[in-house]
Amino acid sequence: MSIVNLYNMEGQEVGEFELDDSVFGIVPNESVVHEALVMQLASLRRGSVGVKTRAMVSGGGKKPYRQKGTGRARAGSSRSPLWRHGGVVFGPQARSFAYSIPRKKRRLAMKSVLSDKVANGNLIVVDEIKMEKPSTKTMVQILSKLGADKKVLVVTGCGDATLSARNITGVKPVTAEGINVYDVLNHDKMVISAEQLRIVEGVLGNA
Repeated sequence: MSIVNLYNMEGQEVGEFELDDSVFGIVPNESVVHEALVMQLASLRRGSVGVKTRAMVSGGGKKPYRQKGTGRARAGSSRSPLWRHGGVVFGPQARSFAYSIPRKKRRLAMKSVLSDKVANGNLIVVDEIKMEKPSTKTMVQILSKLGADKKVLVVTGCGDATLSARNITGVKPVTAEGINVYDVLNHDKMVISAEQLRIVEGVLGNA
């Protein structure tokens, strides 16, 4: 079992916390992490771009001029792709870019990025993260005392703490169920309550 320091919200060391090595102590698999990251970013693409084909543009219902005798090329519609204001051939259409990779790979990627956070001393475990009422100022002070005042991922199940952290620049609050590869990689430090950490271990420990 790996051992990390356990802190309170005042930034004081109050003990030690044992981590499950099967989740927080593996050798990171960079290839799988890359696969999981690309998959997640692909699913975030809006895919809302779209152009009109000749069937979608308005007009063009009538043959623009007679078939023969004009000296011009034959034309059946003024909305042909060859004409101005005509449709677009093989243009991009709205679609989803989302795809999936096997669950074992997704979980291996999560364990890899979490293990990297521990190895580099960027995982801060707090005995509890609770607040009596939402207060952004108080949350800023808590993070400052913990030495996590830049890009921070705050993992807490407390609703008031979540409300307090969501307006701080560079800080993103999530629950244990909402942790993902992109957020862990995108934030310098990860502050997590002991309760939420046990939930993460419960999900990934048997994977």
